[in-house]
Amino acid sequence: MVLKKGKEVTFFDLLESQAEIAVRAAETFSSMVNDLNDVQTHMEALHSIENEGDEVIHRLQNKLSATFITPLDHEDLSEISHLLDDVTDCIEAVGARIVMYKLKERPPELKVFAANILAVTKVSADAVNELSNNFHRSKTLPDVLVRIHTLENDNDVVYRAALTKLFDEATDPISVMKWKEVYDRVEYAVDKCESLANVVENMIVKYA
Repeated sequence: MVLKKGKEVTFFDLLESQAEIAVRAAETFSSMVNDLNDVQTHMEALHSIENEGDEVIHRLQNKLSATFITPLDHEDLSEISHLLDDVTDCIEAVGARIVMYKLKERPPELKVFAANILAVTKVSADAVNELSNNFHRSKTLPDVLVRIHTLENDNDVVYRAALTKLFDEATDPISVMKWKEVYDRVEYAVDKCESLANVVENMIVKYA
């Protein structure tokens, strides 16, 4: 979502913008994974997206500070906003490590991780987009949240298998350390999406 200047921007607009930024970060990371020969270009794009995310979360937090009556509880708006920002930050951190460690390999697990991050950020955006319209009565939101949990569980399986393979097959301990950091931050990003789903689930009960 593009936030237009001069237009009254709601909390929901800001959250939807953050969710869209997380999706764009995931798309850029996927492009990086498929083009490890030009990681610097993709990293610059990721860094720009991450900066954009920082601007939106600061805008939302400032709006929270200046608003007495909000459409959702202050703490819920703040927590969702921070989790969305964390997702983007984690994705940017994965890309940064690929660049810093000069990783030129493309293990099959990396492409699976990229696909998982893209899928879960898109579904998380679907969840956020429902918040502005009586989300606690939504017939579709529960299924969206289940999908986030399923994607997180699927990613856990890939993550554990990737670590097992890494420890079993790699002979260079420095290489193990580098790839483990990459895999760990992918896991963090997906976990943040599940945390978002947990918050929304609690909100459904709270606002019912």
